[in-house]
Amino acid sequence: MATETTQASPRPMRADARRNYERLLVEARNAFTRHGTDASLEDVARRAGVGIGTLYRHFPNRTALMSAVFQVEVDGLLARSRELLASPEPCRALVDWLRACVAHASTYRGLSRALLAAQSDEASAMSRCSLPLREAGSVLLARAQAVGAVRPEVGITDVMQLTNAISLAAEQSPDDPHLPDRLLTLTLRGLQTVPCPDAD
Repeated sequence: MATETTQASPRPMRADARRNYERLLVEARNAFTRHGTDASLEDVARRAGVGIGTLYRHFPNRTALMSAVFQVEVDGLLARSRELLASPEPCRALVDWLRACVAHASTYRGLSRALLAAQSDEASAMSRCSLPLREAGSVLLARAQAVGAVRPEVGITDVMQLTNAISLAAEQSPDDPHLPDRLLTLTLRGLQTVPCPDAD
């Protein structure tokens, strides 16, 4: 007779553990904003009022901490992708969303590099960010392809790699605020079968 097994739900955090977790996220966000994703984790733990061991109990490595910090921005991008599905102009919707992705990846120095790496490493904690974005983008891309605005052979993985590469280039050229939009425009021209609204 077959037996049915169920997976136990993770136990909820104690109140003190939850407070530590939230403080670590706040301080990590502050540190990544000021110093980039290579910021000292020891400093993050100290500012949160905990030891480095506590930080590693919640986040086993830097990538796991980065993924947790960036989840808020990812949720915003996913919500934006759902809004854009109602757009009557699929190509413009794709352009708008890719611009939002470039802006997101440029928020923290080092984020674009981590997202690029996560595209080829689904075991990475950062895949919690990159995979949902890729899935959301694939729907917007398919809509643009369905109306003949984007070449049918273009895949979302390549588009996301190009988008993250643009963010990385912008990170290396902070004195040129218009660089991301110029590079995105050039990229979109290469993807299109016909001129796309607002791609110029």
